[in-house]
Amino acid sequence: MAVTENPGTQNSATPRFAQLLTKGLRSGATLGLPLISFAFILGIWTLVGLSGVVKEAIFPAPWFVWSATVEMWQNGTLQTDLAKSLGRAAVGFSIGGTLGVTLGLMTGRVALVRTLLNPFLNLLRPIPAIALVPVAIVWFGIGEGSKYFVVSYTVFLTVWFNTHHGMQYVPETYLRASRTLGASRLREFLTVVLPAAAPHIFAGIRLGVALAFLSLVAAELSGASSGIGFRLQEARQYVRTDRMFSLLILLGILGAFADLIVHWIGKKLVHWEQG
Repeated sequence: MAVTENPGTQNSATPRFAQLLTKGLRSGATLGLPLISFAFILGIWTLVGLSGVVKEAIFPAPWFVWSATVEMWQNGTLQTDLAKSLGRAAVGFSIGGTLGVTLGLMTGRVALVRTLLNPFLNLLRPIPAIALVPVAIVWFGIGEGSKYFVVSYTVFLTVWFNTHHGMQYVPETYLRASRTLGASRLREFLTVVLPAAAPHIFAGIRLGVALAFLSLVAAELSGASSGIGFRLQEARQYVRTDRMFSLLILLGILGAFADLIVHWIGKKLVHWEQG
């Protein structure tokens, strides 16, 4: 007795295979394009180093930067500095992000809070983090408190502004529909306002991650005895541009990795935005 395959099985398997293949190609392109870019830049950098047009002390070649990285790793300074900087960035980001989201929710939906605080917060936004370093040292000393303050200040203003913007500009039709259906104020806030503002909130958090590393270096450039910013300052004093390049590249890698994590979490939690 001959056994025949079910045509429906073949038809259903083919689209699934096509979807997996398309997804794999997209993932490969997403990973491959940045690698092509980095390889291109590295190639130009290598050619400049081999040409000898620029002095090593000004623009070190890639192999000198790699040697400096290995040197710092072997003597243990790199691990210590990375741990210190990551800890400061994490604490400052947590404080600033939490305060930013909380206050943004309030100023976005409560008129009294918005009237009392918005003008002052908008006045603070143009003040760069590095300008607050002397004030932070006076207030908190040269310990960890001043670094946490500078980082959290920068993250707070960015997250607050994006959260406030998202909360304030929820489409009015959403609110009218929820009220027409008899939703309470609390339910409206949780099921309508927050989901509508969530993309803006996560955009602010993602930007806050980048600014946390930016302000961290500003905080560590003075009044610190460890960390990436302190090591950059030390490398400048000894004209070790190879170490400076190494630390800057590592800082960029850390920031990019943190950004990818936040972006991935945002896509999982705010999945409706993708549609």
